[in-house]
Amino acid sequence: MSDQFKKTIVSLLAAKTNLSEDEIDKYIEIPPDPKMGDYAFPCFSLSKMLKKPPAKIASELADLLHPVSPINKIEATGPYLNLFLDKAIFSAVVLKKIVNEGDTYGCDTIGKGKTVVIDYSSPNIAKHLAVHHLRSALIGNALYNIYGNLGYKCIGINHLGDWGTQFGQLIVAYRKWGEKDLEQHTITDLNKLYVTFHREAEKDNHLEDEAREWFKKLEAGDAEAMELWERFKDISLKEFQRIYKMLGIHFDAFVGESFYNTMVEDTVSGIKKKGLACISEQALIVNLEAYNMPPCLLRKKDGTTLYATRDIAAAEYRKSVYDFEKMIYVVGSEQKLHFCQIFKVLELMGYDWASQCVHVDFGLMKFKEGKMSTRKGRVILLEDLLIEAVDRIKRIIEEKNPLLKDKEMVARDVGIGAVIFADLSTKRNKDVIFDWDTVLNFEGETGPYVQYTHARLCSILRKYGKDVTTDIDYPLLNEDDAIHLIKNLWQYPFVVLKAAQFYEPSLVSNYLIDICAGVNKFYNAHRVLSEDEGLTKARILLVDAARQIIKNGLKILGMQAPVEM
Repeated sequence: MSDQFKKTIVSLLAAKTNLSEDEIDKYIEIPPDPKMGDYAFPCFSLSKMLKKPPAKIASELADLLHPVSPINKIEATGPYLNLFLDKAIFSAVVLKKIVNEGDTYGCDTIGKGKTVVIDYSSPNIAKHLAVHHLRSALIGNALYNIYGNLGYKCIGINHLGDWGTQFGQLIVAYRKWGEKDLEQHTITDLNKLYVTFHREAEKDNHLEDEAREWFKKLEAGDAEAMELWERFKDISLKEFQRIYKMLGIHFDAFVGESFYNTMVEDTVSGIKKKGLACISEQALIVNLEAYNMPPCLLRKKDGTTLYATRDIAAAEYRKSVYDFEKMIYVVGSEQKLHFCQIFKVLELMGYDWASQCVHVDFGLMKFKEGKMSTRKGRVILLEDLLIEAVDRIKRIIEEKNPLLKDKEMVARDVGIGAVIFADLSTKRNKDVIFDWDTVLNFEGETGPYVQYTHARLCSILRKYGKDVTTDIDYPLLNEDDAIHLIKNLWQYPFVVLKAAQFYEPSLVSNYLIDICAGVNKFYNAHRVLSEDEGLTKARILLVDAARQIIKNGLKILGMQAPVEM
């Protein structure tokens, strides 16, 4: 989305300077204090060219330039040229655009005809979805929505961990300690077997050897191993889908590591043909010492493949099938080295698209107990967390608004929304410290606060009871907090664009907090519904525009926007 106000300023300045429009566009700023203008042009860039102090250049430009609509004042402040917009014209453009575009405000076509592949969530088969799986799923889903908003065709892939020695471990555990009727097993049973194996393996080293043997059988297509593995997958997928549905998370494909098994040989052959592979300690590697990285291990000495081999094969397959503009891997920060190695190998293989692969890393979700381990059986299940959030919100509703319609639905939307927002309002490379009192607070910088603000605006519109019109007297919206809010509403499409550029959904969630703060400040200072019909119509339009932006932003984050709370 282009900023039409900025465009006018750029044209005005390009006509009076030797800078190109692109250069000027790059330098234009929004001043931190509205008293310093709506836009500002720092004159440092012209100082060297003109051999004059920036403050003198700003002063000369202020004398030289004549305001054109919607600019109504131009003045110099030190090295800055400050430009002021006609507030009524600005308000009219912004509010009309938001109301007319509705749910599509903030959408763009910059991604038209381009595909973005997003690899997210990627749990391991036979393990519960737990709290440590949450961040990848939520960040990936938000990026899917953000890029979709910008016109890209998004392909969401759940790269299931359905291959590797751990399945040898599970087969051994099932054959030794599992019930014979696998049809009756749940993911809880499979998880117990996994924990049991690791407990027993600490006492008996031979169990790990057995597990490796069974995985080799699985790789070789052994009938018993394949049958057990397929059943483990079915049990797990059914459970995963149920939890994803609770979170409102969508995938276009569930494609596990195993899918790429038949492609691995071709991938390894391709790497060998490029002269990149060598044997080291009986294992096949790509030496990356020249790039200050340890070797990328392709095949272990027992002949089995590794994550890296399958990830390289997967990247080749995805490029050939989807011809992506960008491929995003939403995987924790501890895998940084792994992806640096993968991308470097792809680059060395001669793939120019290796530069289009991005590792979007993130920190941990932490409780008071710190990092948790599945192997030891100490884990907070994702479903338990979501149920707890909904139950706590139910209790708050019963206390504060027992007559609320659709209490169950609202509790679910707000409870699960609170968990989503707590994750996505934290910068992704930071750890999330999860605290119930903070997460479910209706007055803090939280999901319930944003959703409640939306519901409150919907309540005002219901009380008004008439159609919202853009045919209003715009100079009536002249209060500083009204203008500040309108300016902030205008920024929504640019926030979405920036969130895509930095792979940072927290920019959207923190923007929504700012909008809600601005809305509540305006609402508390000014009566929206009054006997002055003209003023009421103007303020109702502002309320409706703010409601629309909050709704659009919540949708991008994967949250609902309740109309009553």
